[in-house]
Amino acid sequence: MSNHITEAFLKDSDAIHKHAMASLFAQLDSLCEGAITVDRHGRIAWINDKYLAMLGLGDARQALGRDVEELIPNSLMREVMRSNLPILLDIMSFGKQSMVVTRMPLHDDAGEVVGAIGFVLYEKMNYLKPLLAKFAALQAELALARRGLAESRRPKHTLDSYIGGGPASAEVKRLAGRAGRQDASVLLLGETGTGKEIVASAIHAASPRAALPFIGINMAAVPEALLEAEFFGVAPGAFTGADKRAREGKFKLADGGTLFLDEIGDLPLAMQGKLLRVLQEQEFELLGSNSVVRVDVRVIAATSVDLGRLMREGRFRSDLYYRLNVLQITLPPLRERLEDMPALCDALLEQISQRTGMALRTVGAGAMALLAACRWPGNVRELANALERACILSDNLALGAADFAFLGPPPASAKLQYADALAAFDRAIIGAALQDNAGKVPAAARQLGMSRATLYKRIAALGMSARAAS
Repeated sequence: MSNHITEAFLKDSDAIHKHAMASLFAQLDSLCEGAITVDRHGRIAWINDKYLAMLGLGDARQALGRDVEELIPNSLMREVMRSNLPILLDIMSFGKQSMVVTRMPLHDDAGEVVGAIGFVLYEKMNYLKPLLAKFAALQAELALARRGLAESRRPKHTLDSYIGGGPASAEVKRLAGRAGRQDASVLLLGETGTGKEIVASAIHAASPRAALPFIGINMAAVPEALLEAEFFGVAPGAFTGADKRAREGKFKLADGGTLFLDEIGDLPLAMQGKLLRVLQEQEFELLGSNSVVRVDVRVIAATSVDLGRLMREGRFRSDLYYRLNVLQITLPPLRERLEDMPALCDALLEQISQRTGMALRTVGAGAMALLAACRWPGNVRELANALERACILSDNLALGAADFAFLGPPPASAKLQYADALAAFDRAIIGAALQDNAGKVPAAARQLGMSRATLYKRIAALGMSARAAS
């Protein structure tokens, strides 16, 4: 083909292209349900009559020069201009309607973005109902998943979740409340079953981070070989058989919120140094990657073992201990807060009833004294198991001492403990009765079924303040 013929063909091709574009625009304008253009500032520059009618406007002058979002709140015309990329097919909500739309950037002769044009392709979409139904279902599933994720990461406990009003419990709540107002690391000490995770969650709920994730990880429950991946995540394809997508670790999941490290004493020595670096630098590398990930995480650690002994044995780093132990809270064992036993039993029995559907039970005075005489090496967790077992084995709505026969006889040293338990129980029920009756001893005595004189004597014998009681 000669150069002359080629140039003529190219000129004709250019003319054909321009004609095709003009024709395409004319056809879109005639076939679509509405068309609109905006200038580089997002102001409406042109709008056809169909779009005016859809907007309930009778004159283009009511729209020209106004920001497009004033009339079309869900408009993405600015995004099209910002990205310089078309959105060829989209579903846009407009009031109670859903419309299929297309949006394209507009360029000047130099190729610069000078505005954008949008077309409403379909407004009456009966034939698209199956597609829209699927779209709506996916949106609903996504919203449900997001709510579920948010619910799972929301703090499950507040300071009220730590049941008890005795001096030991009050001190735990006081320190936990103070910890919530700070952003320092916290170390929770206490035997197994004393409620360390509840207190950790309550501290998070009382902190400025409460709206962000609370993520827990139990050192004893994760195999040593998987701990690094569990902490820091895995880069895509980091090793043979690895997921092609990155897997986020607990530090990334807790970004902005709180990471609870339970049973920190079980953390292997090799991982302790890596954890210390993250706590100091607030950054880490994904397993199988050299890229650095920065995070903002508050750490609460807990242990049921003696970290001092582990440090002396060379099994726990002292620098990590001091990094974690900025604020220390010791949770008392159940045997040291027997005055909380009635309130704990009531709360645990209510939880058991709600979870299992069994009838709500109460604990009689004899059974309460028996429970208070036990040593409870498993603490509140063991008490909860004992109460549920009694509920399963007994038909009594008011559980008696016989319903807890499976606990066995009290230990040999239980005589003094039993007296202490009875005194703690008396103190608890008398205090509750006084509180119910605004401190009025006669009314409290009637509630308890005893004379006013007897109640005054009992208050004195227990070392309670008669002035505070009356």
